[in-house]
Amino acid sequence: MRIGIVILPDQRWSEARGRWQLAEEYGFDHAWTYDHLGWRDLADGPWFDAVPTLTAAASVTTRIRLGTYVASPNFRHPVHFARESLAIDDISGGRLILGLGAGGVGFDSAVLGTPELTPRERVDRFTEFLELFDTILRNPSTTWSGSYYSAVDARSIPGPVQTPRPPFVVAANGPRAMRLAAAYGDGWVTTGDAYLETADAWWASVRRIRDRFEETVQQTGRTVDRYLNLDTSPLYSLSSVDAFVDAAGRARELGFTDVITHWPRESSWYAGDEKVLEAVAAELPRIRHS
Repeated sequence: MRIGIVILPDQRWSEARGRWQLAEEYGFDHAWTYDHLGWRDLADGPWFDAVPTLTAAASVTTRIRLGTYVASPNFRHPVHFARESLAIDDISGGRLILGLGAGGVGFDSAVLGTPELTPRERVDRFTEFLELFDTILRNPSTTWSGSYYSAVDARSIPGPVQTPRPPFVVAANGPRAMRLAAAYGDGWVTTGDAYLETADAWWASVRRIRDRFEETVQQTGRTVDRYLNLDTSPLYSLSSVDAFVDAAGRARELGFTDVITHWPRESSWYAGDEKVLEAVAAELPRIRHS
């Protein structure tokens, strides 16, 4: 099992730099940052963009893989985002992972002043986004037209370091998005059902969603890694060492190849103690292989 950590982009780089370096020193396999223009009530506080954050992280690390969690069509266009992704993949020496999702409602979908899309429309748009983004990254020149996006001779020279392109980890809970994850994803990531009252209820939802994805991906015959965000559960995974060990073990039993936790914050979302993170880090080799 591979183990990753999300570092929210809510600190100036002079402070955040040390977290990214520690994530690598601690032995995490991948580190991620949220790709939002603002996120929930944290939109009222400090917040920085994912692309320059990952670029800076690439320059101060050497091994750990770096990812968007998750980029969406709410404000990303495949043509420009392909250029940004090529740059990060190059600067990192081929360590970029592209977490991608359909985009939800909230700050990102409202801040540009565009009409709110229905869930069906958001998946329609995501379908086009994935097809065009994938095509651009795989080809030196792309001309393409759809209902939501177009590209005219969009270039991707010299191409990504990773071939044929950086891996896509596609976020999906519903049936249509799962089909997209099975078709385009090198990995699939789920949060389980949000806002459940107990951890047991959340794990039951993870199992149900996992079962639906297994049925979907089997129809394609493809091999797709399975990622689980541990922290939609009512029990924060880094609330204690025992909590993390238990969560990672339950995820492994459900067939997940990767789990993702969040760096502890002083308050609000993912509030916790960095001493617990340090203790979990010391146990990573045992957790990963047990």
